[in-house]
Amino acid sequence: MPDLGPVHDRLRAILDPYRDHLSVTRDGPGGLVLEVPGLEGKPWGYVAGTRLGKRYVSFYLMPVYASSDLATTISADLRKRMQGKSCFNFADIDEALRRMRTDCVDIMLFHSCPRHVLSRRSPSAQPKPSCAS
Repeated sequence: MPDLGPVHDRLRAILDPYRDHLSVTRDGPGGLVLEVPGLEGKPWGYVAGTRLGKRYVSFYLMPVYASSDLATTISADLRKRMQGKSCFNFADIDEALRRMRTDCVDIMLFHSCPRHVLSRRSPSAQPKPSCAS
């Protein structure tokens, strides 16, 4: 069985900048869930999360599901990790995971979350037009 702790830690670190602006509805050894404040527990409130499985760690990013335009910006390496429409599975820290950086998540959350949720966030750079690098 692979050691998934470092993979899970890396994926959680990508979501850490959003903890102050989204509601953390689950945070434990099994995973992390971020939802839109006021819409917790509703299907349309789920934004992003992680789930630690037996053979891989799943990274859920709902903006990919909600916007086909955003889905087209995903790199080929990252697309290979896609399971379904909004889930990416990682068993180790590889090039695809290294490319799954905060800039990519910034783009997706910036274009999908209600403006008031992320308005207090001052990103280090304006969102770029693509997650591919």
